Amino acid sequence: MTLHLAGRLHLRARLYALIRAFFAERDVLEVETPILSAAGNTDPNIESFSTAFHGHVDAGSRERWMRTSPEYPLKRLLASGVGDCYELGRVFRNGEAGGRHNPEFSMLEWYRIGWDHHRLMEESIALVEAALALVGRRVEVCVEGYRQLFIDELGIDPIHASIETLREPLAEYGIDPAGLTRDDWLDLLITHRLQPAFPNNRITVIHDYPASQCALAKVRPGDPPLAERFELYLGRYELANGYHELNDATEQRLRFDRDNAVRRERGQREIPVDERLLGVLDAMPDCAGVAMGIERLLMCLVGTDAIADVLTFPFPEA
Repeated sequence: MTLHLAGRLHLRARLYALIRAFFAERDVLEVETPILSAAGNTDPNIESFSTAFHGHVDAGSRERWMRTSPEYPLKRLLASGVGDCYELGRVFRNGEAGGRHNPEFSMLEWYRIGWDHHRLMEESIALVEAALALVGRRVEVCVEGYRQLFIDELGIDPIHASIETLREPLAEYGIDPAGLTRDDWLDLLITHRLQPAFPNNRITVIHDYPASQCALAKVRPGDPPLAERFELYLGRYELANGYHELNDATEQRLRFDRDNAVRRERGQREIPVDERLLGVLDAMPDCAGVAMGIERLLMCLVGTDAIADVLTFPFPEA
């Protein structure tokens, strides 16, 4: 389905109206948080834009970071007692430009108090199904654990297999192994072998990841311990990434520090951690949260592989 400019704008407007109605019906509050922050995202795989403030020194840090998601301020709101909330707005990631990526894009992020990642998976599926109905589409749904997916599709146990075993199905791609960790090879198996095979007419949700891929999720003890997170795909496109959220400031600081250690090893710049978030994280109630890429969803609704087809003006024309 090819859309001219007016068609793109109307479809996006209809999707935004649907999202707002979806959450209004569920009594989830829409909020707005800062785009510029004194702290950045430490994730070594995400690069932030930064800018300088030239006003009075009393305003605080001169260097400000453009948000890669609204996650940290939303969690500060949760810790203050605001309750279930969501934000629909623009986010920025440096270096991510191409056929399927734009450095400036729209993200929907929401949090549910007292929920775990499994319950939030169900709501995320319901929202995507409602969006698909805008263009008259219905799809199948497949929900599977991370470990079982690898076993079923590749015959590999991702928890116990050696790195050599993980590398074997990727031999044809000629990937340089220098500096790649076990988690890197697992990610490559998803992006190169599993994800491309997901059917276009299916929502696929993968949940309960290896503990080493916990990001900002709680880790559930067990044999093996598992990160309580999920990823949602529509066809081969990853649309959403959700967590049963970590609310332990000490553990979160350790994870930020580990991120910056990886940055140092890679020759990347260290990023200032969000001390305001860490100062209130222990007060954040038990909750689950998820971020969803709006352009990715629109691409699936339109049936295009080009992000430019769903943007008003893509980055080269901005």
